[in-house]
Amino acid sequence: MSEENKLPENLQKIVEAVEKLTVLEVAQLVKALEDKFGVSAAPVAVAGGAAPAADVAPAEEKTEFNVVITDAGPNKLPLIKAIREVKTDLGLVEAKGMTEKVPATLLEDAKKEVAQEAKKKLEDAGAKVELQ
Repeated sequence: MSEENKLPENLQKIVEAVEKLTVLEVAQLVKALEDKFGVSAAPVAVAGGAAPAADVAPAEEKTEFNVVITDAGPNKLPLIKAIREVKTDLGLVEAKGMTEKVPATLLEDAKKEVAQEAKKKLEDAGAKVELQ
């Protein structure tokens, strides 16, 4: 904090004001400054009493995902097979249709492990896949 004491008074007041903000408010402030001045700030860790840990709600880890094919890739036959492996109730026509109309949601609200396994199978078949 000794460096803080060496700041000019106007900058010291800004530091004190920022210390009182929540982490979310600091993030909004950074975004506003980036937009205003056309710059990009490097990631910054907020030190000292910016926001007590008890005031910040812990981010819940997402456990359910939608598996979305964003690009079918050049070779659709392996992808059609992979789609039918992942979602066994699809017929050949429905699976083929998913490769032609991307983005296509293959699974909705799938458990994390199931979604990751499906993503790997589809990517191995040449598709680009997002978990949302």
